[in-house]
Amino acid sequence: MDRYLPHRERLLTSSRPLPDFETVGSDGPWLHLADGRRILDGSSGLLCANVGQGSPAVFSRVEKQFSRYTFGGAAVVQPRIQLELMDRLCRAVGRPEDSVALTTCGTLGVEVAVGLARNIVRVRDGKRRGEILTSDLSYHGNSAFTLGVAGNQIRNPRPEDRCGLGPAFPAPYPPTHGHAHEGHGCDAACAGEVARAIDSRGAENVAAILIEPVNGTTGGAFVPPGGYLRRVADICRKRNVLVIHDEVLTGLWRTGTPLASRHWDGCEPDLVVLSKGLGAGYTGVGAVLVAPEIAPLLRHKDADPLPAMGTMATHPLQAAACLGVLDELESMDFEAFAVRGERLGVALRSLTGWAPVRDVRGIGHLYGVEVAPGLLWPLMRECERRGVFFYPFTGAGHPRSEGLVVAPPLNCDSQDIDFLTGALTDAVTALS
Repeated sequence: MDRYLPHRERLLTSSRPLPDFETVGSDGPWLHLADGRRILDGSSGLLCANVGQGSPAVFSRVEKQFSRYTFGGAAVVQPRIQLELMDRLCRAVGRPEDSVALTTCGTLGVEVAVGLARNIVRVRDGKRRGEILTSDLSYHGNSAFTLGVAGNQIRNPRPEDRCGLGPAFPAPYPPTHGHAHEGHGCDAACAGEVARAIDSRGAENVAAILIEPVNGTTGGAFVPPGGYLRRVADICRKRNVLVIHDEVLTGLWRTGTPLASRHWDGCEPDLVVLSKGLGAGYTGVGAVLVAPEIAPLLRHKDADPLPAMGTMATHPLQAAACLGVLDELESMDFEAFAVRGERLGVALRSLTGWAPVRDVRGIGHLYGVEVAPGLLWPLMRECERRGVFFYPFTGAGHPRSEGLVVAPPLNCDSQDIDFLTGALTDAVTALS
């Protein structure tokens, strides 16, 4: 008798025009398939499995906490492990005095950051409205609010379902702002669009700018022009508007530094949202870091209550898994890690000029390989035949660009990187 399998269509989740993998095991960046093959995870799952699968450090942390207690609301049970996570995380990203709100995912992290920012500016500046402004190449999560306010073309709600929300300024990248300087591309002066967006609404009505310091999967790993983020920070400071950096995807060394914003001077944000790199695929988690200069305002007598962060927020097993991830990340040889990132970038950029490839961009262990229209899924198929899979990006510009996000686990070794880039090069060659 055939083994009973429920119909795939009943599971209301994302799908793709390629077969699913029948996975029977894993080892770091590799998935072991039922047919005996193995396949390299070239995009860290959904850009989250930063330390690969099967980490002994994560297992040890969770096992130890499991034997103590498996659930305890932080308002009832003393949050010792959550406090340990807060302290470790803040020191790891170079913001040791920040306050932290722990949530269950990146989307809720963004929602909580928005609530905190609104609370802060109302207490500090007496603002009544709390508008949040984003770019037209942004993605900030899957809630009705975050989808409505952001700029991802594929996932935007219908206009009638957006509740009047939408992006407020063009991102400093060619797909949406290539006209800015008569075909010469974007530079730091594109931050003037942020100033115009704030001023058009009235600074007294704007709580914060919400921005990805390095673009994620909407455009495919665009890196901002030098000086852009600093100018955005200056514009916001002059107008008493907070800056929120959405580092859900880029935080915790994905771009080669603890936070992506650390690639540039003078752009320190007021709030930072972390998620994917902290849970690393082992647990759902979100963390909002709030600068010490403004965090006390959240406890002010005139402040609204803190936003609800969810039943499972600050879950002790979640905190234990995250501590294991930090153990893994902080044990990396960072000099070798930087060399691998550079090696990855050099190999990928060598694909520029091949017929299927329109552009390669990125930094650290995060790259976008944009391909000619219609070639995304054929290239994905060729890559998987050669033993590596990637995450697709779509949705930037008109017509919409498409391509692969190349973002392997951060603890891949040099042989893994060489295998990935060799398979991708062979796949591109096959389509040339």
